[in-house]
Amino acid sequence: MARPTATPEEVEREVGVLADLDLYALRDRWQALFGNPPPKSLRRDFLARACAHQIRVKAFGGLSSATKRKLRAIAEAARTGNIDGALGSLRIKPGTRLVRLWQDKSHTVTATDEGFEWNGSHYGSLSAVAKAITGKNWNGYVFFGVKRAPAGNKHGSGPRPKRRVRPAEPEGPLQVAALPNSGDSGHG
Repeated sequence: MARPTATPEEVEREVGVLADLDLYALRDRWQALFGNPPPKSLRRDFLARACAHQIRVKAFGGLSSATKRKLRAIAEAARTGNIDGALGSLRIKPGTRLVRLWQDKSHTVTATDEGFEWNGSHYGSLSAVAKAITGKNWNGYVFFGVKRAPAGNKHGSGPRPKRRVRPAEPEGPLQVAALPNSGDSGHG
């Protein structure tokens, strides 16, 4: 059975009511939304914000399963001190040099532990370097041609796994068709 969909105005009205609720009413609202009692240590402001978020999630949907998995992996990596492992190929290793030709001038950027170095200045991101070079907002990865490894996305950049295809057995004598050798084929 499909649940009735609320309009954005109705949802925001319901969220607006939360500001007028006292702590005990917010705890009751939490119980109704999440199906379990809130931790006693949560303050009123946090309860209201969490309830507002859950109301919106129930009305409009929440994060995708893939996003939830990625966030869990990042949280676990932060707990264990392995944040680079969670971020995967998004991080460019310190010492890596990126070269980009822009308006007939070669620009070399070096990755550092703190970010990137270009022309003797330090930048926090490749996008900041690209903006310094061009004067316009650029995605730094795109500007420098950095391709990220795909994370289960068949349309992502990077090499695709090779599929092994077993050749079909010929069913009879091999036949070769001769194509006419005409200079007037219309191609060219």
